[in-house]
Amino acid sequence: MTTIIVGLALLVDFVIRVIAVIVVPRNRKPSSATAWLLAIFLIPYIGVLFFLLIGSYKLPKRRREKQAEINNFIIESTEGIERVSRDHPWPPWLESVVELNRNLGAMPLVGGNRASLNGDYDASLAAMAAEIEKAQRYVHVEFYILSCDQTTKPFFDALEAAVKRGVVVRVLLDHIASYRTRDYKRTIRRLTDMGAKWQLMLPVQPFKGKYQRPDLRNHRKLLIVDGKVGFMGSQNVIDRSYNKRSNIRRGLKWKELIVRLEGPIVAGLNAIFITDWYSETDELLRRETEPIIAELTEDALDAQVVPSGPGFEGENNLRLFLALLYYAQKRIVITSPYFVPDESMLTAITTATQRGIAVELFVSEIGDQALVYHAQRSYYEALLRAGVRIWMYKQPYILHAKHFTIDDDVAVIGSSNMDMRSFQLNMEVSLMVRGRSFVDQMREVEDGYRQQSRELTLEEWMRQPLRSTVLDNLARLTSALQ
Repeated sequence: MTTIIVGLALLVDFVIRVIAVIVVPRNRKPSSATAWLLAIFLIPYIGVLFFLLIGSYKLPKRRREKQAEINNFIIESTEGIERVSRDHPWPPWLESVVELNRNLGAMPLVGGNRASLNGDYDASLAAMAAEIEKAQRYVHVEFYILSCDQTTKPFFDALEAAVKRGVVVRVLLDHIASYRTRDYKRTIRRLTDMGAKWQLMLPVQPFKGKYQRPDLRNHRKLLIVDGKVGFMGSQNVIDRSYNKRSNIRRGLKWKELIVRLEGPIVAGLNAIFITDWYSETDELLRRETEPIIAELTEDALDAQVVPSGPGFEGENNLRLFLALLYYAQKRIVITSPYFVPDESMLTAITTATQRGIAVELFVSEIGDQALVYHAQRSYYEALLRAGVRIWMYKQPYILHAKHFTIDDDVAVIGSSNMDMRSFQLNMEVSLMVRGRSFVDQMREVEDGYRQQSRELTLEEWMRQPLRSTVLDNLARLTSALQ
């Protein structure tokens, strides 16, 4: 009997391995496929269980069908608003990048915009609350994490006052990310009591028939007021400690960057909200889609919204980033809290330095997520040897801002990290801006980071203990499990 059981176990093990070799590599990057196969071969039953739970990075079929409908809707609702200024010559390569973004995410490049950056955590929350207080028609709120605490109370007070004035307030918050916060139940209760219309994004509620891979999340951060003013960037609506005991004990504080926008591009941000609202509610808000036609002044900015996520066929944000990295002629400055590049991005960055491009990378000196932090560190030696200058923002701050600049012409800001999670698993939104004045604003922000950072040298890095190298490399292997 024992012999039969052992024989069956061996047979099942063999069948699992054969099926895995056939199924796992299909439409998957070699690094990801190799990592999954390694997990399945070393721990077959556990590896298969995890693959079944989180092995597919695609949204359910109905959601993907909705994305196709959404793309058509965006094309129809944004037709004819591509009014851009060519008073200042475009870089010769920009037209192809704009076309790439249009083909991937359906959003056009639009001119006549104004943008201002805000890197003060409390001031940015106050600025958003102040804009909500001016709302007359509607307020659209979409955040990965939305939490009602002492720091964000003025934001929620402004929403409540808007509802009382007769303004329609719609709120989207990511289910899992917000659920894990200390004040989740209080937040939901507050939204309900004030009369806001709210929905959870990508809810994991199998008993209600709502389920997809649990770590497919909507990571976007957006606020749109009356279709005239919009905010986007890296900041969530929560205290800068995230109200976690471990963060408070370590004294961690998040450093963010958001951009306030006026002009036709706000319609693009609003289109993202409208499509996400449609995905969760089946309600298409056609009345809130009127584009703003702005005058093209000398200091106006051209901007393009680039959505990305598992609902799209390609990795929209990664393709945009790669195109810009290869087109850069003088300088690249990257800021990313979670920098775990895939092979294509690592090659693009190291190729840039070999072409004589000055490349700088801003990261945090310490990390809040151990696995990602160590996976990120595993790339430092290759980057330093290639000539990338790495600046480490000093603790106790977590530099959570997500942006980069190309030469003096183009900047990108948004919710997307430069890691495989943001490229494949998260729904993200990025904003590409052409305009010297905006890049100059970004340069001031980067200069501020530099003053609060220390430069990591190759000599210092090579002195790290062997145990750290081993831990970093092990974490790097797990990062490929997408």
